[in-house]
Amino acid sequence: MADNPMLKFVALGQQYPEKRAADERRADFGEISRAYQIATAEEQASRCSQCGVPYCSTHCPLHNHIPDWLRLTAEGRLREAYELSNATSTMPEICGRICPQDRLCEGNCVIEFSGHGAVTIGSVEKFITDTAWEQGWVEPIAPLADRGQSIGVIGAGPAGLTAAQLMRERGYEVHVYDRYDRAGGLLTYGIPGFKLEKHVVMRRVQRLQDAGITFHFGFEVGRDATLDMLRARHDALLISTGVYKPRAIKAPGVGLGGIIDALDYLTASNRKSFGDAVPAFDDGSLDAAGKNVVVVGGGDTAMDCVRTAIRQGAKSVKCLYRRDKANMPGSQREVKNAEEEGVEFVWLAAPEAFDGKENVSGVRVAKMRLGAPDASGRRAPEPDPGSEFRIEADLVIKALGFDAEDLPRLFDSTDLSVTRWGTLRVDHKSMQTSLDGVFAAGDIVRGASLVVWAIRDGRDVAERMHAYLKAKVHEKVAA
Repeated sequence: MADNPMLKFVALGQQYPEKRAADERRADFGEISRAYQIATAEEQASRCSQCGVPYCSTHCPLHNHIPDWLRLTAEGRLREAYELSNATSTMPEICGRICPQDRLCEGNCVIEFSGHGAVTIGSVEKFITDTAWEQGWVEPIAPLADRGQSIGVIGAGPAGLTAAQLMRERGYEVHVYDRYDRAGGLLTYGIPGFKLEKHVVMRRVQRLQDAGITFHFGFEVGRDATLDMLRARHDALLISTGVYKPRAIKAPGVGLGGIIDALDYLTASNRKSFGDAVPAFDDGSLDAAGKNVVVVGGGDTAMDCVRTAIRQGAKSVKCLYRRDKANMPGSQREVKNAEEEGVEFVWLAAPEAFDGKENVSGVRVAKMRLGAPDASGRRAPEPDPGSEFRIEADLVIKALGFDAEDLPRLFDSTDLSVTRWGTLRVDHKSMQTSLDGVFAAGDIVRGASLVVWAIRDGRDVAERMHAYLKAKVHEKVAA
């Protein structure tokens, strides 16, 4: 009997792909980690303990077959590993790069619990699919026979692109409408290149275009067509716009120049990476070069902002977060990367007011302390009286998260029902909104969340739309 290629975690230590030195990576927007070599990827995959109940898969929103493709990788069967990974995810190499594995699969790895260090699942996932692209194993989408029905997808983020792909594979005509000039949503314009280089997203989009999916860029529902007009044009619609309304800070001086929203800042930076003309960047408004930068927030968007500011040549970069390090929502890995690159974190701190005449010159900060747990179980921050101090700032970036835009108004569709949070109200069995044949998925339903959950929702809504459209055909035949 051949030796078992797995369960090597006792003798073989955890090894992530080598990170470029902080000084080197501060100088560009390239991804910070080097790629695994084949031998290292196989070795790291062989550390998997092949659990009977794989918590890694259970805690993955896509329920990826992680132990199975780790074993195939360890055995050198990379093409089979890719095909199995691809069976449950439309974007495995993207999830491998940007998922917070420390909170999902790797954070729930059994050998992590035993003190041996989790299997490096995300890095292996990225390696498998990057290899598949390099070797030509990523085959063109081959749609089934034309069904004679069309769908419209509003929003070209991960949920919309996933549903578009899966519906096209089933033989539907698919049109994707997006307000931007490129597909990808936050994958393209929100997440910086040092976490996700843009060619990785663009090759996915090109594959969809090659499959016959029609993209309508620069298209705003409500301006270029009402929702009712799109309903008349298609047999079913999917709304997957995401949530883009930035949460506000209520404090004196918040209207000063130099106080900007995170998404405006990140979009400008990503557009420059594409070579676009960005006047607000070129005039210095959205450029951190030479400035004292303060980022307010503790999520992954805040981490994207502080690390972008470092690369733009900021004089100093500070991150204010009202809770402590243990209670921040962002990835601890991202915090470590930011600290290595020179970001200063000011924990238990919240802005009280902003100084300046026309442009911001400083932030008055209140020290916080953690009080009793709030409704979510987290200890609520409260001001610590008499502890105020001031931080110099030429640029303040608000990264407090996002809420839903007022879609019934924007889409000129008052019958579109929303929750008290502004997200779309859906029937969770059918994933339909209050309008027949209009489905919704992703952040516009669940609120700001992870890319992997958007992909999961896109996968689920494709199944529901397919069932709905088949039923419409049967009803027409029966009539």
